[in-house]
Amino acid sequence: MAQIAREIIMCKYGEIALKGHNKRTFEEILVKNIKKAIADIGEFRIERMQSTVYIAPVEQSTDLDAVVAVLCKVFGLGAVQKCGVFPKDFAAISTDGVAYLENALKDAKSFKVEAKRADKAFPLTTPDIQRELGGKVLDAYPHLSVDVHNPEVTVLLEIRDKAAYMNAQRLTAAGGLPVGSSGRGLLLLSGGLDSPVAAHMIAKRGVLLDAVHFMSPPYTSERALLKVETLCKKLKPYLVHLRLHTIEFTEVQEAIRDNCPEEYGTLVLRRLMIRAANKLAAANAATSRKPYGAFVTGESLGQVASQTLAAIGCTDEAAELPILRPLIGMDKIEIVAIARAIDTYDTSTLPYEDCCTIFTPKHPKTNPKLAELFGVEARLDYDELVTNAVKTMTIQDF
Repeated sequence: MAQIAREIIMCKYGEIALKGHNKRTFEEILVKNIKKAIADIGEFRIERMQSTVYIAPVEQSTDLDAVVAVLCKVFGLGAVQKCGVFPKDFAAISTDGVAYLENALKDAKSFKVEAKRADKAFPLTTPDIQRELGGKVLDAYPHLSVDVHNPEVTVLLEIRDKAAYMNAQRLTAAGGLPVGSSGRGLLLLSGGLDSPVAAHMIAKRGVLLDAVHFMSPPYTSERALLKVETLCKKLKPYLVHLRLHTIEFTEVQEAIRDNCPEEYGTLVLRRLMIRAANKLAAANAATSRKPYGAFVTGESLGQVASQTLAAIGCTDEAAELPILRPLIGMDKIEIVAIARAIDTYDTSTLPYEDCCTIFTPKHPKTNPKLAELFGVEARLDYDELVTNAVKTMTIQDF
């Protein structure tokens, strides 16, 4: 491989490239998130120009492949590529630059060249660059053939203000909006398949998340809590930061079991969970931290009896904030596909009970009426039950 002056990572914006006068705000949040994401890997110089973030390691021994892997999970980025940096001189590009591509091209069968000439003072036009550089690549790697429609490798060359940047592997990143650009939300995290996927999808729209998990020992085990903690660790690369509130709901669930008709049990439980979330939101708003703008759940319309339109309406009535349901129109196959892609599937399917699956009614109410629910809840001192449960809360940061 040729000796190069340096190697950097070039990150292209995703959706925020289309923003107008407020674009700078999104850019600043994105750069802050990038710094957090790669802080444990090394020290970097970061600058942004022309809808691109340039990340240069202070030490050339830094593992840039590890950095690329992390950056591909940062919402707000559309593409990430490791680049060789060369003088804006075609002779240097066609020798040292072409040699830099050896690892990417030595086992490939076909290629094409894509060039971008942001610096219009560069003497060759874009078509000239692509034609001349393609010829140099063929001279250096005669086993290759040109395929402009479906190449195995695309050689990327960008002539920008400060240098020429060459690469042969641009990776698609997470896209979406930078986490934190759309406010904060509180996720109801059960430990099943759906809520981690909901967290991923709403974070992609720029929402910074905290989470609340309800446990009911001894009906739920310590392993069930460890499962949720593992899910938080797997979600963190996408969410930037996640604060987990864990609340013991044993007395609440036993009171529902002992005092309410069985068919209403799940609906009453969900409404009391929402009331606990209301209390967390109110406490959060009373502090200096940015208040929650919504609750987030993993509900999908019609997936189970408690997720019919009527049941969802009954849940909403108990909420003091909007409830966002990013999975509402998805089926299980779609949800599973995303869970596999973000590596939460295997953890979510571990066979440990969560509090939503204990005391499950045999014949749950699918078309509840609010008036009926009010009557059922009147059998409980639900405010005291929820208040006492919230007092058991523990907090972990991920």
